[in-house]
Amino acid sequence: MEYKLRRNDLVYPDEYFKIRGVLFDVYNTLGPNHKEKHYHKGIEVGLKKIGMAYKHEVPADLLVYNEKVGQYFLDFVIDDKIVLEVKRGRRFRKCDLDQILGYLEATGLKLGVLALFAPEEVRTERIINWKVVNINPVHG
Repeated sequence: MEYKLRRNDLVYPDEYFKIRGVLFDVYNTLGPNHKEKHYHKGIEVGLKKIGMAYKHEVPADLLVYNEKVGQYFLDFVIDDKIVLEVKRGRRFRKCDLDQILGYLEATGLKLGVLALFAPEEVRTERIINWKVVNINPVHG
């Protein structure tokens, strides 16, 4: 069965669904209550298995007037275009959203995926960098 995307305004939909599949596979294999670093290792194994290029713990400089004023460390950059930030807990927090938005602004990348390994499930949120994406901000 061939899947046809109904919308044409999503940012990197195929890559997002592949990443999401890896996240669900890792969660279904490991289950809840593990350390974040173990989920990271599982994600690395899953990304390798499906052939997605990735970098882990990627430094990103925060610049003002072309001078470094800080540095972030991104959990993953996938295909040199998507930031994946992994969290553990019961719910997303505002600071998690702020963190990934800061990463997107610092890198100039279009899409961030916030993943939460919760006790009952894995949750994902697509975060769009509206400063570099020219689509209606109601959808993403």
